[in-house]
Amino acid sequence: QVQLVESGGGLVQAGGSLRLSCAASGRTSSSYAMGWFRQALGKEREFVAATARTGGLTYYADSVKGRFTISRDNAKNTVALQMNSLKPEDTAVYYCAADSYTLVDVPATHVDYWGQGTQVTVSS
Repeated sequence: QVQLVESGGGLVQAGGSLRLSCAASGRTSSSYAMGWFRQALGKEREFVAATARTGGLTYYADSVKGRFTISRDNAKNTVALQMNSLKPEDTAVYYCAADSYTLVDVPATHVDYWGQGTQVTVSS
């Protein structure tokens, strides 16, 4: 079992930055792919970014490439999402996710573990 707790959401103006953090407890986070999804009001949960279990590989949705950066610290069991140049369309609840295999190209219903979510609101 893995427990995920997010922090760092909030309200920011368009063009601003926020940093989300996710702390994992339970089984060591290095056993899991970790990343972030988001869900805007009335929309399905969508993939944002992920790191592989090993090798340091990172993956991003096209909509956030060049603006968001994901990083993980296995020693601290944390994963972070640095979000720059935020746009109103980035407004959503952001969820930390962990999976024993991958978070890329998998439906949200197949993800092993979720955090409780943190709200990010970008005003225009």
